[in-house]
Amino acid sequence: MPQPVLLVIAHGSRDPRHAATVHALVSRVRARRPGLRVETGFLDFNVPSVSGVLESLAAEGEDVRDVVALPLLLTRAFHAKADIPAVLREAPARLRIRQAEVLGPSPLLTAALERRLYEAGLSPADKSSTGVVLASAGSTDPEAIAVIAGVAREWRRAGWCAVRPAFASAALPRTEEAVRELRALGCARVAVAPYVLAPGFLPDRIARGAADADVLASVLGPAPEVSRLLLARYDETCRPARLASLGA
Repeated sequence: MPQPVLLVIAHGSRDPRHAATVHALVSRVRARRPGLRVETGFLDFNVPSVSGVLESLAAEGEDVRDVVALPLLLTRAFHAKADIPAVLREAPARLRIRQAEVLGPSPLLTAALERRLYEAGLSPADKSSTGVVLASAGSTDPEAIAVIAGVAREWRRAGWCAVRPAFASAALPRTEEAVRELRALGCARVAVAPYVLAPGFLPDRIARGAADADVLASVLGPAPEVSRLLLARYDETCRPARLASLGA
């Protein structure tokens, strides 16, 4: 049987850097698995839209086309719980769609965060004296906020002096407040690690809040660990159907 199409669903942004970063990440996914068809759709601001991609897939003539819809999101907040399911429910009937889990939390994401910090100038030897601000976009969803706090607690066990969550919107503390807290705690240096996938308005706010930090890492973007994680989520979503086809 043909493999399901992987449809990566990104939020979209007026900032052209956002779509460029999403496309770079998807290109890396394609390079990792050349035989897999990977499409990209945006919820807003950019083209192609998610609904447009689904219509195009349905128009290709197959009786039924399997699709894995993968939200390019780090937490299960409003877009994963409401926006994306609503768009998928309106898809043409000849498409059989399964929605994959969001990307986070995952050890691959913390590995990507550390990669970005090392690229920004830190080294593993700096861990015990460096406090890290885990700076996310923010959400009004309590589940999403709790997940970010949990990622910060777990990442602290990797040997950092301290790790504090921060939010660019909808929740507190802000990045600059978390930087001050880590200074007061006595960390020799403070680094800000944006827990965001692509540049845009809120990542720029995180960067401004990091003005008094010693190190500001880049967004996760097309880090190798992120492309691996997309494929892992795709495989997890395909697995039940694969077992069913074998009579398990």
